[in-house]
Amino acid sequence: MTLFSPARLLLLISLLVAAPLLVGQALAEPPRQLHVQAEATLSVVPDRATLSARLWERTSALPQEEESGSDPEALREARERLETRAGELIRTLEAAGLERDAISAGSLAVQPEHLAGSRLENGEREILVRTRLERPFRVQIDDLERLPKLLDALTEAGVNALDGVAYDLADRDAATDEALIRALEKARHKAALMADTLDISLGPVASVSETRVPVFQPRMLAMAADARESAPRAEYRPGTIDIEAGVSVSWEIE
Repeated sequence: MTLFSPARLLLLISLLVAAPLLVGQALAEPPRQLHVQAEATLSVVPDRATLSARLWERTSALPQEEESGSDPEALREARERLETRAGELIRTLEAAGLERDAISAGSLAVQPEHLAGSRLENGEREILVRTRLERPFRVQIDDLERLPKLLDALTEAGVNALDGVAYDLADRDAATDEALIRALEKARHKAALMADTLDISLGPVASVSETRVPVFQPRMLAMAADARESAPRAEYRPGTIDIEAGVSVSWEIE
C-alpha cells in the first residue's frame, strides 16, 4: 500500500479539481466575429456665406510726447466720423436688399499706433502716435447669387478692409448625419462582401464605434486687404466642402 505524504496528497487534490476547468477552457471556442472599418466622404455645396468687413478712422499722428492718442476731442471727432460711415454702410446694404437682422456690427476697438517720423538732430527717429478706432461688420448671406452685388455695395460704402467670405451650411447637422450614414452603409457593404466571399453567415452587430467624428468646417475665401483693390466683376465660387466620417463595426459570425 502506497502512502502519500500530506504535501503530495494536497497537490493531487489540486490537480483533480483544476482538471475540469482546464479541459473546459481548452474546448471553449474563441469569439467568432468579423471586424470592419470604413470611412466615407461627403462633398457638399455651401448654401450660406458670411462676409467680414471693417471700417476704421484715425486721429492725427503727432509726436509721442504730446500724447495725441489721449486727446478727448480728437477721439470724439474720429468716433463721429466712424459712426457716420457705419450708418451709411448699413443703409447701403439695406438698399442692396439685405435685411437689417443680417447685418452685425461689432464692438468699437480703440488702439494706439506708433509711426516712425523724421530724423532728429541726434540721429534718432521721431516717434509719432495716433489712435485707430475700428468697427468690424459681419454680413450673413442666405442667397449666394447676391454675393457679388453685396460686395459691390460694400466697396461703394468705402469699407477699409474686406477680410473674406466664410461659406457655410444652413443645416450642418443634416450634412454630418449623412456622412455618418454613408460610413455605416459602407461598413455594412464591406462586411456583406467579406461574408459572401468567405462563405460565412453574419449574426447581429456585436459592437460599433466612431473612428472619425464628422465635423463641418466652414470654407474661408480670402480677399484683398483693401476693398478698393478688388476686381469689380470678380467671381466668388463656393466650391465644395468635404465632411469625413469613419466607423468600426463588429458582427457575430453564426
